[in-house]
Amino acid sequence: MTSPTTSRRRPDDDAEVIVVGAGPAGATVAAYLARAGLDVLVLEKSTFPREKVCGDGITPRGVKELIDLGVDTREEAGWLHNRGLRVVGGGVSMELDWPQLAEFPPYGLVSPRHEFDDMLARHAESSGARIVQNTWVTGAITDERTGRITGVNAKTGRERTPATYAAPLVVACDGVSARLALSMGIDKSDRRPMGVAVRRYYDSPRTKDDYLESHVELWDRSNPAAPELMPGYGWIFGMGDGTVNVGLGVLSTSKAYGNTDYRKLLRSWLDGTPEEWGLREQNADGKIGGAALPMGFNRTPHYRDGLLLVGDAGGMVSPFNGEGIAYAMESARLAAECVAHALARPEGLSREQALARYPGAVSESLGGYFRMGNLFSRVIGNPTVMRVATKYGMPRKTLMRFVLKLLANLYDTRGGDAMDRVISATTRLTPSA
Repeated sequence: MTSPTTSRRRPDDDAEVIVVGAGPAGATVAAYLARAGLDVLVLEKSTFPREKVCGDGITPRGVKELIDLGVDTREEAGWLHNRGLRVVGGGVSMELDWPQLAEFPPYGLVSPRHEFDDMLARHAESSGARIVQNTWVTGAITDERTGRITGVNAKTGRERTPATYAAPLVVACDGVSARLALSMGIDKSDRRPMGVAVRRYYDSPRTKDDYLESHVELWDRSNPAAPELMPGYGWIFGMGDGTVNVGLGVLSTSKAYGNTDYRKLLRSWLDGTPEEWGLREQNADGKIGGAALPMGFNRTPHYRDGLLLVGDAGGMVSPFNGEGIAYAMESARLAAECVAHALARPEGLSREQALARYPGAVSESLGGYFRMGNLFSRVIGNPTVMRVATKYGMPRKTLMRFVLKLLANLYDTRGGDAMDRVISATTRLTPSA
């Protein structure tokens, strides 16, 4: 027997769930919640399409989340596919195909973030979510008696007119700023790594490439007589439209973190690349953009008093490779499941138990991987260790295939080959970092 859906909204509520931020995390959680029949209001500070500093590469783990969401990721649908990762370092260039797995597709994608985020936002709207753009959320509204979040304060429109929005549950997808979490007293942990990334687009003949390219050593060869090894790692991702996305990242475990002109660092590296690649100032398409990368669950708890932290707001960027889109969407899917189950229950203890399941679900899915990544970031922060690992590890293709699976978090959790079983066991046994 079916019956019309009735809203669970209280008379003074603006929605059953408020989602703050319409990036990959916010758009994904909103789409899932709307499909579950919930009234979802998404508040986005920008106006789509909008720029976002990113490498624009999506690994098979992120592709899986898109497929789960119902997005057609085939080449026939207009997506640019790639078949793996090209790793450059130690005098070696090695092409590694994405692994053949039961749980993940064998291809990655490349998409400019201004197109990708716009697509996901429209997908959320078509699923039934309401998105209000140009609305800057400034902080949480809480119940003075219980401390529980009951809504958010915001400023809307060009005039930044003050506004308030009410709902019994709020999902924070507001990125590295984590404004909502901070307003609820949830601070980041300095024991967890942070990263910084800068990127720029260039017109380049390398625009069509079957592989994402990662440089584990950054050489400044502008002075051929005295090449200099610089901190961090770099990437060159062909966009297929005549341009490449080129960037570099530096971890907080490196001595260079916070003491480096990252834009100058990027130019120095690119000035040493072959002239025919076209990665020179005259071929630049736009300015150099920079962004902070909150890594390894650097902000917890992921649920408290009606507020869930998803994606970058909860520090869900990989310390291994700086990947954030896949984990934003994965945590969004888990959050939506817990919220939908919670709002199917009456207010009180039972509902709270369903919501409190979210941190455990995220930890079960990603905790071991992030713990290993936190330890890994400390090791590679030592340039001597990194040089030795590159020198002796790069020439060994079997080892590098294992490293690819580990760094990209691509392995089958059930069955799989010997590599998968080793990674799965290591992930479970890694101590808290």
